[in-house]
Amino acid sequence: MKGAMSWPFLRLYLLVLLYFSANAILNVIIPLQGEAWGATNTTIGLIMGAYLLTTMFFRPWAGHIIQKHGPIKVLQLILIVNGVALILYTFTGVGGYLIARIMQGVSTAFFSMALQIGIIDALPEKDRSQGISLYSLFSYIPGIIGPIVALTIWQQGMEVFFFVMIGIAILTGLVGFSAKIDSVRAQPKERATSEDVGIATSFSALVKNPFLFKCSVLMLVASIVFGAVTTFIPLYAKEVERGNAGVYLMLQAAVVVISRFTLRKYIPSDGRWHTGFMMGAMCVLTIASYSVSLAVKGGVGFFYLGALLMGVAQALIYPTLTTYLSFVLEEKNRNVRLGLFIAMADLGVSLGSALMGPVADASSYSWMYGICSILGLLMVGFAYERRKIFVGKSV
Repeated sequence: MKGAMSWPFLRLYLLVLLYFSANAILNVIIPLQGEAWGATNTTIGLIMGAYLLTTMFFRPWAGHIIQKHGPIKVLQLILIVNGVALILYTFTGVGGYLIARIMQGVSTAFFSMALQIGIIDALPEKDRSQGISLYSLFSYIPGIIGPIVALTIWQQGMEVFFFVMIGIAILTGLVGFSAKIDSVRAQPKERATSEDVGIATSFSALVKNPFLFKCSVLMLVASIVFGAVTTFIPLYAKEVERGNAGVYLMLQAAVVVISRFTLRKYIPSDGRWHTGFMMGAMCVLTIASYSVSLAVKGGVGFFYLGALLMGVAQALIYPTLTTYLSFVLEEKNRNVRLGLFIAMADLGVSLGSALMGPVADASSYSWMYGICSILGLLMVGFAYERRKIFVGKSV
C-alpha cells in the first residue's frame, strides 16, 4: 500500500471519518428538532446554513494560519472547539443550536483545509485526484449509517442524543490529539509573505482568474442543490408516500462512497479541462434534482432514483474541480485561492438552506427542488469550455 492508500494517509482519513460523523447525525436531528420546537423552514434553513456560512468566511485565512503555526497546534485547538459545540447541542434550544453551528463552522474551516492542503502537498501530481477523492469519501462514509442512527436516536429520545454527542467528541479528540502531520515538501520562509498578499488580493481573483471563476461558479450552484437536499429531505420525505429520509440519505452517501472509491482513477488529474466530463456531471445533478421534485406525485421510485444520481454528482464534481485548480493556480497563493474555492462550496450549501427555506415556505418542497434542477441545467451550459487556456496543457 503506497501513495494515497498508504498508512499515514489512511490514519488521516480515519480522523476525517470520526470528525464528520456528528454532522451526519445532526443533519437529520436539527430539522426534526426544529420542527418539533415549531420553527419555520426559514429558521431551520438559517440554523443549518450558519455552519458552512461561517466556514466560508474563515477558509481564505485557514491555509495561511495553518502554515504559520503548524497543523498540529491548530488541529488540537479546533478539536476542542468542535467538542464544545457538540456538547452544546445536548442541553440548549434554537439559539444554542445556532451558536453550536457557528462554532462547528470555525473548526471545520481549519480542519478540512489542513488535511486537504496536506494531501495535495504530500502526494505526487498523478495521485492528487485519488487523495482528494479519498478524503471526500471518508467524509461521506458517516452519511451511510448516520441518518439511520439519527432517526433511531429521535425515536429513543434526546437522552440518547446526549451520550452519542459526548462519545463522538471524546473519540474524535483522542484520535486527533495523537495524529501526526508531516510536511513532505519544504516550505520557504518567504512563503508566508506570499500568502499574506494572496489573502488581500485573492478575493478579486474569484472574478479575474478564469480558472477560479469557472470552478467557483460551478461549485457554488452545485452546492446550493446539495444544501437543499441535506436540509429539507428529512421534512420532504414525509410528503412522499413510503418515502424515508434515512434511506434516502443512506443511499446517497453510499453511492458517494462507492463512486469515489471505484471512479477515483478516472477523475482527470492532468491539469486540463475536460468539457464532456464536467457537462456530464452537471447533467447528472440536474436529473437528480428533477427526479426528487417529481417524487411527491410520481412516487417513491423517483425519490430514491434522485438519491442515487445525487450521490454520483457529489462524488464527481468536487474532487474534479479541486484537482483541476491544484494544477492551474500559481503555487505562491494556491492555498488561499483553494480556500476561496472551497468557501464557494460552503456558501452554496448555506444558500441551499437559507434561500431554499423561504422558497419552500412560499411554494412547496417539490417546486423548490424543481428550481434546483433548473439551476443545474444552467450549469450544464456553463461547463462547456473550448478556450485553449482550459483545454490545452495548463502546466
